[in-house]
Amino acid sequence: MSRLENDTFLRALLREPTEYTPLWLMRQAGRYLPEYCETRRRAGSFLNLCKSPSLACEVTLQPLERYDLDAAILFSDILTVPDAMGLGLYFAEGEGPRFERPLRDEWEIRNLAAPDPHVELQYVMDAVAEIRRALDGRVPLIGFSGSPWTLACYMVEGGSSDDYRKIKTLAYSRPDLLHHILAVTADAVVAYLNAQIEAGAQAVMVFDSWGGVLSEAAYREFSLRYLERVIAGLTRERDGRRVPNIVFTKGGGLWLESIAAIGCDAVGLDWTMDIGRARALVGDKVALQGNLDPSILFAPADAIATEAKRVLDAFGPHPGHVFNLGHGISQFTPPEAVSVLVDTVHEHSRKLRSGG
Repeated sequence: MSRLENDTFLRALLREPTEYTPLWLMRQAGRYLPEYCETRRRAGSFLNLCKSPSLACEVTLQPLERYDLDAAILFSDILTVPDAMGLGLYFAEGEGPRFERPLRDEWEIRNLAAPDPHVELQYVMDAVAEIRRALDGRVPLIGFSGSPWTLACYMVEGGSSDDYRKIKTLAYSRPDLLHHILAVTADAVVAYLNAQIEAGAQAVMVFDSWGGVLSEAAYREFSLRYLERVIAGLTRERDGRRVPNIVFTKGGGLWLESIAAIGCDAVGLDWTMDIGRARALVGDKVALQGNLDPSILFAPADAIATEAKRVLDAFGPHPGHVFNLGHGISQFTPPEAVSVLVDTVHEHSRKLRSGG
């Protein structure tokens, strides 16, 4: 594989000194970019876009053509794993992702099996390999998966949910069945991420998007325990280089120290926690990623710059910070707002590092 021209992101994840704070954005390849919308129109559907390695590669690279970002992230969806388990993923207009066959009966849960990433999910591995070739060492490529708990939420609810009633009922009335779903899904996530690493992903991220809906005890039992299992199973080195991993629980600030103790390299923060306080809590145990409120990108340029500097100043000139939003970028974000953010982060963090 080609040598990396810009490895700032990987070094920051490993808490090594960098000249500036590297930056990438969750959902950086997406609907806020007109070029993405055009590719999506050509694809005919979101799933077609995900399942075409050439189109997935095209949209992965689009934000890198516009902005001086420090990492690319595979264009895919967290629900590819349950889809490969046979639950029948589809996207209803205006409703988001749905499953034709959500897990309802005990026999369906008992029959659940982890898919082979080189069979049912080979299209993802092909996309990873194609993106790595196209990047040609420009910046690192991030692979990703949903967390076992977050995937289980979709698998049991049948789609997104306001109250998580079905899965929480299962958690409290039949925890044995939920643990079975989570164990199978954790094995699937480990195999899926390791296959992405084998195909060329240089860092991996686990999105625990719905971990924050749980009570503390339930979070530890049904989410954190399986995040730890996933991290323990990941490939840590490839082609003579460390493959760092990031864990992000949206709404997980209360459990920051516990998340930092599961063996991950970096913890993602949403915007509800001060990143300076987060650093004080975890010290040098992990890198931190985040954590600007995505809605700030609707504000004028000077307000965007002020808030970005606030995050950088709160973390300070220490190693181990990857700048990101506290959640995915909104589809309504003006593309020029991202230019302001990227330029501000790079310029201000260089000054911070040099004591200027």
